[in-house]
Amino acid sequence: MGLVSAKEMLDKAKAGHYAVGQFNINNLEWTKSILLTAEELKAPVILGVSEGAAKYMTGFKTVSAMVSAMVDSLGITVPVALHLDHGSYEGAKAALEAGFSSIMFDGSHYGIEENIEKTKEIVALCHAKGVSVEAEVGSIGGEEDGVVGKGEVADPKECKMIADLGIDFLAAGIGNIHGKYPANWEGLDFEALDAIQKETGTMPLVLHGGTGIPADMIKKAITLGVSKINVNTECQLYFQEATRKYIEEGKDREGKGFDPRKLLAPGAAAIQECVKEKMELFGCINKA
Repeated sequence: MGLVSAKEMLDKAKAGHYAVGQFNINNLEWTKSILLTAEELKAPVILGVSEGAAKYMTGFKTVSAMVSAMVDSLGITVPVALHLDHGSYEGAKAALEAGFSSIMFDGSHYGIEENIEKTKEIVALCHAKGVSVEAEVGSIGGEEDGVVGKGEVADPKECKMIADLGIDFLAAGIGNIHGKYPANWEGLDFEALDAIQKETGTMPLVLHGGTGIPADMIKKAITLGVSKINVNTECQLYFQEATRKYIEEGKDREGKGFDPRKLLAPGAAAIQECVKEKMELFGCINKA
């Protein structure tokens, strides 16, 4: 069916009280594993691409062409959105030009006035092409491909100001962070999340840093309006463990076990396992 905007799938998720997973991709194996799992489980899916990952894969055009061709070649029938994750002002424009079907412009590091001004421009550019837009208020903690956030809690009034610009879904900092969560992490701020939802109404909310958040917190966040949950680090950890096991067991030295297609296969299968677990937790299976 080709790539689609993320708006419809997330509006449905908000109304249906479940969340759609955004799973970040890093290469062909990542993309194939996520798409096959989404198709198997009949779940809508969002493929997230950071600017760093896009650069690693030689650019937005390469990523867009690879994903579009893979959706077609694999006969994927579930809705698939190709989404720029934490896009800069210039990155958002470049990804849009390259054929991404959904764009996150992260203006959270600007003052609220400049965030509003730039978000408004990105919304106009994207909506003219039928592309969905995610914006952010209150930076997400941790670091992801050079994007550093302290884990601020967003101001509900500022969230409404950004939501009113016509964006399609909103990422609001509620104490969540990228990467592994430290032992002294205080958890999600549900009071802030509730206040943000009251200001933004039916707009789907986004939870970044989905790796390591306890299942009960994930489920509670969904009841408070979170309709999109981002997962990246967890897939990487699953891939790492499976690959490590394959090499430590010496399988890369057996026959043609060194062939990258064989070497990467356990990691690719592990990604599928991770995605399946997350889709079950998010409640998006059979929602395509």
